[in-house]
Amino acid sequence: MAGKQGCGCLPFALGAVLLIVAWGAQQAVIPPLQVEQFDPRSPRRPMPQWGDEQFVIEDRPGGPADSMGTAFAVDRDGAWLTAEHVTHGCTRVGLEDGRFARPVARVLESREGDAAVVQANLTSPDALPLSDHVPQPGTPGYHMGFPAGEPTLVVSELIGSASARRGLSETAQPILAWAERTRLPAGDGTLSGISGGPVLSEDGHVIGVNSAATDRRGRILTTAPDAVVRLAVASRLIDERPVAYPIENVADASRRFVAWLDQGVIRRIFCNVDAPAGG
Repeated sequence: MAGKQGCGCLPFALGAVLLIVAWGAQQAVIPPLQVEQFDPRSPRRPMPQWGDEQFVIEDRPGGPADSMGTAFAVDRDGAWLTAEHVTHGCTRVGLEDGRFARPVARVLESREGDAAVVQANLTSPDALPLSDHVPQPGTPGYHMGFPAGEPTLVVSELIGSASARRGLSETAQPILAWAERTRLPAGDGTLSGISGGPVLSEDGHVIGVNSAATDRRGRILTTAPDAVVRLAVASRLIDERPVAYPIENVADASRRFVAWLDQGVIRRIFCNVDAPAGG
């Protein structure tokens, strides 16, 4: 099937959304960011075959740049999940902590899917439960994050499994494709900034990470749930198994989102890129 054009969920220029983010204590020395990669793929262990539908996710013109996405806690001791393209190429990564960005010490980026585990000295009162289960097509999904910097809940319906190529890469990654149904608060603007946020199934588990959106066609692409779970296990940072509670309806999902925002379980995450030498 012919590829379909998509777009990354991070904006190319955030302008006033980023404002001025102070990185930790103003006088503190920020240690270099430690970035590692995890790739379970091999000729002897191929990845599962997914649906025939394929998407193309456009890279940000000009390469990595200062930007903002979404992250959520998967362990209360400072392990967070986001999208790999949110952290990739960054000189510094920071989690929102009031008016500051708390520097991230370590990033483990998946080469299998668009997901990354970040480790920071920032704990959370709660953590979201992960699952590698793919629900049946037609079931609802609840996407949470900060499109255009604003907290938003997007409700969708699962189309099914598919694959996506990012930029000029020859390697397709497994994804889930969703059809957007509604937003809270209502709006029809870009979903840029929701990247890295969780998508929850009606049983209350996180079953993927928001990766990209095709605004014109109303599609949302999320990382395949088994790729997220493999990355989480490989990080060795996640010791907890939080209990998942079924989501009754949109109002219930909205209440949980507001509570997780208030508790700091879901936060903005910032990428800072140094200008090229001599630029």
